[in-house]
Amino acid sequence: MTTKKAASAQTPVELPAEADHALRFEKARSAQATAVLEDYVELIDDLLASGGEARPTDIARRLGVSHATAIKSIARLKREGLATSKLYRGVFLTPEGHGLAARVRARHRLVVDLLVAVGVPRQCAELDAEGIEHHVSDVALTAFCRFLKRQATAS
Repeated sequence: MTTKKAASAQTPVELPAEADHALRFEKARSAQATAVLEDYVELIDDLLASGGEARPTDIARRLGVSHATAIKSIARLKREGLATSKLYRGVFLTPEGHGLAARVRARHRLVVDLLVAVGVPRQCAELDAEGIEHHVSDVALTAFCRFLKRQATAS
């Protein structure tokens, strides 16, 4: 039996400087932590607008999480000053919570519009935007907006 050495056809990967590399991963971790809060405030805002109340049970069902997880996240929203709650009346957003919900909703719409503009079917764009909206930088969002404005004037 002969032993074969596996020849690596890959070219060596050039890694960024450690500090730059760490910054990339820190940004992703931070965005993931923020994404949960953003999803909650956006949903609470939608529930309040559509039915006048946002109960933890409804929030849990719509986000596909357990009631305990929803309660824990709502407590975090309250600690962050984004929400309040009243016994037997559900969850309400503070002015800061409403502002965050509006910014998240606008970011979502912009990402969906960009994806549709580059040929992604609307239903797929809506699903994909749900993750992208939390991770995209303000610099990228500004570029998306400029691109969409150029597309609109070119049409």
